[in-house]
Amino acid sequence: MHLTRRQREIFDYIQEYLQREGYAPSLEEIGTRFGLSSVATVHKHVQNLVEKGLLRKAWNRSRSLEVVDHSGSAATEIPLLGTVAAGVPIEAVPTPDTISVPVDLVGSKQCYALRVSGESMVDDHIVDGDLVLVESRNLPREGEAVVALIRREEVTLKRFYQDGGKVRLVPANPSLQPMEFPAEDVEVQGVVIGLLRRY
Repeated sequence: MHLTRRQREIFDYIQEYLQREGYAPSLEEIGTRFGLSSVATVHKHVQNLVEKGLLRKAWNRSRSLEVVDHSGSAATEIPLLGTVAAGVPIEAVPTPDTISVPVDLVGSKQCYALRVSGESMVDDHIVDGDLVLVESRNLPREGEAVVALIRREEVTLKRFYQDGGKVRLVPANPSLQPMEFPAEDVEVQGVVIGLLRRY
């Protein structure tokens, strides 16, 4: 499960409002708080939070939102920095946002998340649309899945192997060929440590 920054803000506001007032804010009050003029937009955000199991809502009753208790499932916010190619390298396009992830997935590591585009890592069970959790670390071990910046302009997700002055970036898909570059052309930006997927 992951939350967009706006979903996290709305969830936190509803939690604070419930604690302060003893009942939930109306959709109009949530909209006013976040400058959203459309009640339909607010309803969509709230419905997403219900579907993700964070809120419970009684049908046809106003102010019926309740926070679902997930005792022991502590979460933390990490940056969602954009998209990484699991296929042909694509230009890095940062889209700063945050998502909420379970603390036990990242621990105390410096981490961020990227959305995967492409099918080059399917044999590692990483598919198009997944979110990978990435530890900010530029010294990978042989065979680790890494986020690699190639020639300071393209980003790709592959397994990392180094042989002297050459780096091989190897897909986990037998129909695709490994890529080889001079080591100075490849900058490892992080190592994949986890995966988030919505079914």
